[in-house]
This record gives sequence, C-alpha cells and structure tokens, in this order.
Amino acid sequence: MFEWLGSNWWALWLTVFLAFAVVEMLTLNFFFIMLGGGALAALVADFAGADLWLQIVVLCVVSLLMIAFVRPIALKHLHKGPAEQRTNVDRLIGQSALVMEPVSATAGLVKIGGDVWTARSAAGIIDAGQTVQVTRIDGATAVVASTSENSPR
Repeated sequence: MFEWLGSNWWALWLTVFLAFAVVEMLTLNFFFIMLGGGALAALVADFAGADLWLQIVVLCVVSLLMIAFVRPIALKHLHKGPAEQRTNVDRLIGQSALVMEPVSATAGLVKIGGDVWTARSAAGIIDAGQTVQVTRIDGATAVVASTSENSPR
C-alpha cells in the first residue's frame, strides 16, 4: 500500500481536502476550507509532477496566503450589514400599516406591506382605512397605534 501511495500522492491530497471540507461544514468559520484550498494546490502540484517536498511547500504557502488574504474578505462578505440588523418579524416594528377592518383592543386586521395580519390596538378603536404604526409583534398579532394625524375614537 505504501508503494502505491508513494506514486499516487494525489489520493492523499484529495482525502485531505475532503476531510478539511467536512470539518469546515461542521465549524463554518472559513478556516479549514482555506487549508483545503492548500490541499487542492498540492494536488495540482502533484499532477504537474512536483516532488513531495515541493507539494508540501505548496500546501503550506497556499494555505497561509488564503488564510491571510481570502478569509478576511470572505468573512467581511458573510457579515455584511450592521450587527444589530433586525430580521424576520422584528423588522416590521415601526412600519406603517393600513387598517383593513376596525382594530380594537381584542381584534382587527391590518395590511403590513403586502401581508394581512391580525391586529390589536394599543389604545382605543381605529377605523378601517386609517394608517397606523406597528409598535410590537405579539405572536402572530401586530399591536398597532394610531399615527399622529389619526386619532382613535
């Protein structure tokens, strides 16, 4: 077996790359995939006919260069946007909504963007056709309040 491996280093480099890829899928920190890139470079060096010592040097140099230059760019693109960026229903807080059916403290319907939500009023009854502001999301219900130009009755 060692004789076969001695003449087929490409199999080792491919195995090393696959191992680093699996570890990267488990950690998701863009470190092990950079080492895997070095293993692929060593695989290419093997196919080009380089000696084993040169393949190891290629692995090390390419891995270090990718960690130093590619990983920071990849991490920057991964973490685009502000850290406090709101997602999912949190982004609806502060949005304006159109009252579809009168909204009271217990029931009502509003349209937020293109979606119709069940709603409750923070204070008073709000008639259909008025514009309100979403103050919070409580489960699947939007809690809304009248804007300054609308007054609840």
